[in-house]
Amino acid sequence: MYRALRARPRPHWQRTNHVGRTVDLYAGPAAVLGTAAGAAVLPLPARTRCAAVLCVLAAGGCGAYDDLAAADDPRRGFRAHLGALRDGEVTSGAVKLLGIGAAGIAAGALLKERPVDRVLAAVVIAGTAHLVNLTDVRPAAAAATVLALGAPGLPGGLAAAPVGAVAALAADDLGERTMLGDAGAHALGAGLGVAIVAGRGRAGLAAHAAGLVAAAVYGDRISRRIARTPADR
Repeated sequence: MYRALRARPRPHWQRTNHVGRTVDLYAGPAAVLGTAAGAAVLPLPARTRCAAVLCVLAAGGCGAYDDLAAADDPRRGFRAHLGALRDGEVTSGAVKLLGIGAAGIAAGALLKERPVDRVLAAVVIAGTAHLVNLTDVRPAAAAATVLALGAPGLPGGLAAAPVGAVAALAADDLGERTMLGDAGAHALGAGLGVAIVAGRGRAGLAAHAAGLVAAAVYGDRISRRIARTPADR
């Protein structure tokens, strides 16, 4: 799919990166479909595969909306997007927060029996998607994050789907020919999140959730600081 998309370039799928080079966003949809397809065929229980495919497609769809419909929105951080939502404006950040959160809740219901575990599962899935997206600031940084987080769970696990997808795209990402964008980063992170949830009990989920919430709070603070910094500095 990545090669097919690059064969028919479209201006709205192109961006200027941090050093002024023009790159495309085609790694994003390729990562979404590659991860979903990989999760769908792994020899795992049907409910596990369904949860993974659901979260990957939902996260990728919400991220693609942000990539294409809100590329010039200067607002950063949860506080800015939630504030806009309170005022009646649905921003791309709110779409991602609500859409990926809802998918995480649905996946938690498929994977866990008790309500508290389902809530923790949703936090881990949404939080991991957000974490991978936070690292997507330089070529292959998000890809390296996915590979590092997913490698321990590779043998026979769901992590094989996002790791395999991003490995196929890492060279072009590092070579600054393409970028994952919000679509790819969120989808890969959601896939990793489901893999974490599927392989952890309550204590493990709670530990992961706490770490991801702390990372989200820190990332939100950095995002707001960047948003306040004048562009010419």
